[in-house]
Amino acid sequence: DTHASASPGHGHDEHGHDEHGHDGHGHQENAPPGHAHDGHGHSHVHEHAHAPAQYDRAFAIGAGVNFAFVLAEAGFGFAAHSVALIADAVHNLGDVLGLLLGWAAVWLHRRPPTLRRTYGWGRFSILAALANAAILLVSTGAILIEALHRFNDPAPVASGTVMAVAGIGILINGGSALLFMGGHGDLNIRAQYLHLAADAAVSLGVVLAALAMRLTGWHWLDPAASLAIAAVIVRGTWGTLREATDLALDAVPASVSQDAVRAWLLTQPGVTEVHDLHIWALSTTETALTAHLVHATPPGVSPIGRRPHDLAAELRRRFGINHATVQIESDADAALCRLRPDGVV
Repeated sequence: DTHASASPGHGHDEHGHDEHGHDGHGHQENAPPGHAHDGHGHSHVHEHAHAPAQYDRAFAIGAGVNFAFVLAEAGFGFAAHSVALIADAVHNLGDVLGLLLGWAAVWLHRRPPTLRRTYGWGRFSILAALANAAILLVSTGAILIEALHRFNDPAPVASGTVMAVAGIGILINGGSALLFMGGHGDLNIRAQYLHLAADAAVSLGVVLAALAMRLTGWHWLDPAASLAIAAVIVRGTWGTLREATDLALDAVPASVSQDAVRAWLLTQPGVTEVHDLHIWALSTTETALTAHLVHATPPGVSPIGRRPHDLAAELRRRFGINHATVQIESDADAALCRLRPDGVV
């Protein structure tokens, strides 16, 4: 949902309050659809974005199939005395939990906003990506401990069983990853794809390690493969954890350059300054922006040379910002704005 609000210079902040904290909004009931004009000249224009892709079927299939495989893999891992197979099962269990969290995030994202949650539930998708990464890192710690223990006390491994089960894992994880290939623009969906694709690669590593043990009789290759699996998990998860943490802390999304947005806003007709610019994620697919634009145009002339609706549409097209709120100020208004200095929040 994208909107832009333009004020002809009444000194209101982005919440519609003046410097004394009074509410300056008085909406007209007869405004045309998609527009609401208030007594101070604000114009709120709504441009509905496409709803996020509904991956319900992909989540259901992925979670169900992978959970069944986790149970089978763990059972065969204990029977074959393979810590690598057990490690892969733990990794897959983390992905099942991640799939369930991701599914919940997609479902909640479709729920409408409420009076209490005015932005809806989209931010849960960020928490889901964060929790998914945390679960995988915790499971990695358990894998490392068991692998180091096996180095000191290696045990014979039923390599044939390990290769057969891990081979099935390649097919299951690879097939599940294909279900999420189209959602790389969504951190939540991308996290599912990367983890499932990594699982397929990890299962391949387990097959190769079991084959090497069968040919050489080196049982230490099993815990060595477990350490390699742990390294793959950490490397694949760390980037997701860092990005999800940034989004949870309202950092500018990696896909948007704040400098580029500021530079483009300064090219708008009459705009001489941009301050109180904030860009943050509403969810793993939606980005919001608020900004004050200082203009120097004569009375009666459109401050930015275009309708707020067009400005919002251009921000969406250029930068993927689909919820923009812009306040227009004169030089005199800007001098009184308590949010003008850089670093003030």
